[in-house]
Amino acid sequence: MTESHQIAVLIPCYNESLTIGEVVMGFRRALPTARIYVYDNNSRDDTAMRAALAGATVFRESRQGKGNVVRRMFADIEADIYLMADGDGTYSPEDAENLINTLLTERVDMVVGTRRHVTVDAGRKGHAFGNKIFNRLYRSIFGRDFTDIFSGYRAFSRRFVKSFPAISDGFEIETEMSVHASRLRLPVCELELDYGRRPEGSHSKLSSVNDGAKILWMFAMLMKMTRPFSFFLIFAAALFAGGVTLSVPVLYEFFTTGLVTRMPTWVLAVTMVAMSFGIFMAGLILDSVARARVEQLRLQYLAIPSIFAAAHSAFSFKREKGDGTPAKKKAA
Repeated sequence: MTESHQIAVLIPCYNESLTIGEVVMGFRRALPTARIYVYDNNSRDDTAMRAALAGATVFRESRQGKGNVVRRMFADIEADIYLMADGDGTYSPEDAENLINTLLTERVDMVVGTRRHVTVDAGRKGHAFGNKIFNRLYRSIFGRDFTDIFSGYRAFSRRFVKSFPAISDGFEIETEMSVHASRLRLPVCELELDYGRRPEGSHSKLSSVNDGAKILWMFAMLMKMTRPFSFFLIFAAALFAGGVTLSVPVLYEFFTTGLVTRMPTWVLAVTMVAMSFGIFMAGLILDSVARARVEQLRLQYLAIPSIFAAAHSAFSFKREKGDGTPAKKKAA
């Protein structure tokens, strides 16, 4: 089913010399017609050399961070179908064809290879706990499209890749991909796969605390951009509640004695309530702006030709006349 499509396998790498050779050869066996690209992100070992010896086309991205690498890969590479995987050997190349076939048969723009039992054991207890919390947080804010937003094993259509803005710098790029799909309501699906462990001597680049803080900050920024009314409503409600709480004893004193002895408290309470209304109005205005931006992004997405539409046209063309040649027009 994949012979008629150009497939690009994209592998971002940083210090993966122990595993990258076998990963590249595994994808060459699994997808013989695909082009395999390895983007080396300032590795201090011989990752680039081992990838090239294994048969991959190797490029270098000097800006550190997985998000920077993905942005460069998506901009540089032209293909019909893109498959992204990590170079650490935790994802099985044998699952690649299944991911791509799912993309084609389900006619979706992204298939996420969800990692089986990742919220139980992601290699470290801190990572497993973080996966569970952030996935629940994602579903409560952005929707229930995904159960594993951090999976690095994904298949994409050209439409998705060329319409994805990619503003993240680091490991939070997968979260941004998921939000992009949920925001534009793109057709997506998930495919549960086994998730392996790194070989001895290979170390994870993730930091449970630092990367968790970056992802949490990305959640906040993406919520501000995609759901500004809900985002600013939180601050408006907090200020309003604080202002009302501070004003109650002052008002009680005024109505019982006719005096206001706590003037600074009253001024602060009024200021907080006024600020809450200002933030509320800002949220309303920015919500209209965000909706207009979604419309623009949707139009840009639709302007990119769909591989599914092309396949349907070819199928209809063959059915029009059995030998694949166009039928003659009937005389008027």
